[in-house]
Parts: sequence; structure tokens; C-alpha cells
Amino acid sequence: MPLNQDPHQGQPVLRAGVPLEHADAVMVMLHGRGASAHDILSLAHEFGETKDWAFLAPQATDSTWYPYRFLEPLERNEPWLSSALHVVARVMQHLEDARIPRERIVLLGFSQGACLALEYAARHVAKYGGLVGLSGGLIGPEGTPRDYAGSFDQTPVFLGSSDVDFHVPKARVMETAQVLSAMGADVTMRLYPNMEHTVNADEIEFVRGMMERIVAGNRRVR
Repeated sequence: MPLNQDPHQGQPVLRAGVPLEHADAVMVMLHGRGASAHDILSLAHEFGETKDWAFLAPQATDSTWYPYRFLEPLERNEPWLSSALHVVARVMQHLEDARIPRERIVLLGFSQGACLALEYAARHVAKYGGLVGLSGGLIGPEGTPRDYAGSFDQTPVFLGSSDVDFHVPKARVMETAQVLSAMGADVTMRLYPNMEHTVNADEIEFVRGMMERIVAGNRRVR
């Protein structure tokens, strides 16, 4: 893909936690618009004891994965959207090369990063360790075909958002939950009354529990 068609090419991927070769599980973290990989990576500290985890957070060019709202026609956000999906794909390929199976990978995003995480997973269906969309939903305008192929095979999915979020209509969160459930995901959706566009303690606690279950069932043989 030419650079002008791949605006995120060459951006860094920040890391925290244990090295991949010592990790029992990995979390790929996608930041929101106007934020940074460093910002989303700092969320890892909220998850408590994470000595078995590696955390990877790619950086978007100009801190924006795509220029317009996620509800706009898909073509309006190109080539940025395709480039952003390629970023996630490259990180996932790196993990595959490191022999980290998808059953030990959690894909987490906040806001614009949540939309990107959910859309990537829907387009690359597999049994993941977990999928977490914090204040986000599948990308595209109302009526976008959701004819994704494959089964999530009971992948645990958490969708958390405000019920009055200006950026993320609750109808889209609900639609996302329905689509992923129909694709075989084990979806938990929580809409928080009058919450601001943020991450709350209940969401952190749910993700922490998800992480504990993944590691308990996926200790790496050393």
C-alpha cells in the first residue's frame, strides 16, 4: 500500500508488561481520537496484578485513526480506515509470529479505538481471548450490511458505554451487541445512565475478571 494510501505506516507500537516470550496473554490496546498509545497503555495499571500479561498499543498518525465520525459512510473515512485496520492486522501478525494464539489475545479499545477494535474483529472472526469495546460500536452509517463471515466461538465480548453519549448512540452499541451475538460471541453489554464519555470502575472490574479467566485457562508451557 503506497504511503499516501497508508497514512499510519511507520507509527510506533508501545509496549508494557512482560516480554512476549514470557507472556501468558496479550492485550492489544487502541487509543481514542486525540489521545495516544501512551494514554491507553496507562489503563493497564488499572487492571491490577498483570505480571503474566504483555500490552501492545499502536499509535495513530496525528492521534486520529480516521478523520470523520464512525457513523459516516465508510468511503468518507478512507484511506485512513483501511490503514488503521492494517495497523491492527500487522500487530496481530506480529503476535502470530511470536506464537501467541488468538485465544490468548484481548483486543481492547476506547472510543474511536473501540470502534476500530470491534470492526477489525468482525472482519477477522476467530476465537479470541476477549474483545472489549469501551464507548464504541461497529463502523458505518445506519443500514450498513453486517454480513461478516465466521464464528467467534463463544469469545467473551464486553461492550460498555453511556446511554446518552453524543459520540456513540446507544442504538449502535445495541446493534453491535446483536451482530456479535449472532456471530457466536458471548456478549455482555452495559449502558451506564448519564455517564460521560469515559471509562468507569465497573468496566475496569469486568475487564480485570476477563483477564483473570483468560490467564487461568491459558498458562503457557515453559
